[in-house]
Amino acid sequence: MADLLRGRPAAVLTGAGLSTDSGIPDYRGEGAPKRSPMTFQTFVADERARKRYWAGSHLGWRQFRAAGPNLGHLSLVRLEEIAAITGVITQNVDGLHTRAGSRHVVELHGSMDRVICLDCGQAFGRDSIAARLEAANPILTAGEGSDGAADAVRIAPDGDADVDDIDSFTVPECSVCGGMLKPNVVFFGELVPTGRFLEATALVTAAQALVVAGSSLAVNSGIRLVELARRRKLPIIVINRGVTKGDGRAVIKLEAGTSETLAGLAERLAPGQHR
Repeated sequence: MADLLRGRPAAVLTGAGLSTDSGIPDYRGEGAPKRSPMTFQTFVADERARKRYWAGSHLGWRQFRAAGPNLGHLSLVRLEEIAAITGVITQNVDGLHTRAGSRHVVELHGSMDRVICLDCGQAFGRDSIAARLEAANPILTAGEGSDGAADAVRIAPDGDADVDDIDSFTVPECSVCGGMLKPNVVFFGELVPTGRFLEATALVTAAQALVVAGSSLAVNSGIRLVELARRRKLPIIVINRGVTKGDGRAVIKLEAGTSETLAGLAERLAPGQHR
């Protein structure tokens, strides 16, 4: 892999498998529990579903905040510093690439650290919404440091979590217009914003190779980028534990963990400089 990429700057497409070493589980990896993520249509139409989502999303987001970049994220920073990669397109919403220090990141599915109003378009930092949620719903902080509800959370890659007893939960409203708030992430049934997808395609178009790290490519936006690389005759490398939809398009498929593989690549391309 290093020989193929030496002198050939690559775009990198990452998925949930890259963040598993940070304690954030993969939807589709081996042993992943079956679940039904929130759809945009359900979120908008069903008040009780919104309550459940906001309760779970808040607790899941707190665990996202506690997670830190792992060796895979840091290795991509190093590869960008030595111009071995041109940037990262991520399907993850955990913000770990940016926190690790990657400079050119396209967050294809958005990021959990921002909230938008679906009515007026006002954007909010997640911290301010979190403070309002906890003030209105003391159950969110009950039992911290013990075996209470806030500690018994089953987190998911999109920041959602399973939470019981949400009937009395208070959902925040937009402080500007009173409209419906939603974390700035792409739900199932929702399209990736056109401008954001164009940023991703521009990154692939400008690259001389494509590396897929930790993604099964089950989501349409990811496989479209792989197909773009194939049409441009770019070499495609897939690093993932398990089968992906891009395996047939790859010149190299590595059945391996992303952290150690990306760290090894950085060491090969910049001996003695990997941190």
